[in-house]
Amino acid sequence: MDVVMNLMSVTAAITVLLGCVRVVNGWVEPGAAAVETGVASWYGYPFHGRAAADGEIYLMEKLTAAHRTLPFNTWVRVVNLTNDKAVEVRIIDRGPFIDGRIIDLSHAAARALEMVGPGTAPVRLEVLRSPLAAPGVFAVQVGAFRERENAQRYRRLMQTRYGAARVVLRGGDPELYRVLVGSEASENGARSLAAQIRAETGETSAFVVRVDDER
Repeated sequence: MDVVMNLMSVTAAITVLLGCVRVVNGWVEPGAAAVETGVASWYGYPFHGRAAADGEIYLMEKLTAAHRTLPFNTWVRVVNLTNDKAVEVRIIDRGPFIDGRIIDLSHAAARALEMVGPGTAPVRLEVLRSPLAAPGVFAVQVGAFRERENAQRYRRLMQTRYGAARVVLRGGDPELYRVLVGSEASENGARSLAAQIRAETGETSAFVVRVDDER
């Protein structure tokens, strides 16, 4: 029997501070930073040397990171709330795909925050600048399975209830088959769908992701 990869749910508090947003040479610079707080993790092998979600090669000794929804090439300042260490990273990948975590850092970034040993740390993310990006497509991840057959079974159930669902393979060790529901034109729309799914199915680990290959 397969096991859905559910960990302790940690709600990420997202706050957008008021302020003017400037556009400078194709970059969006929040007048007051967009802030997200939650748990960070880091990743290295077997992803080191493989293509990241934006197409470039992930090198774990460069200051990069994975985020579920921020546009690629967004620059983010990450502050470790346990020791006030900070590092600036560029978003090149998607993840983490485990409920309760908000960013997956490279090994170099994790070392700068002194969180390599613990593996995770409470952090604050501050968006420094983001490229002007085309409107995205957003979905809700409702589960991750080690067996494709079990993922497809859950996908069919979700498709029957919500009209659109797909299975996406996440390479690694082990490989995971992620079940995504919906195809929303905005994060807010996807958040509403996630709330509906949680209320109707009891799936507490439903969270929003950007689906880059559908833009």
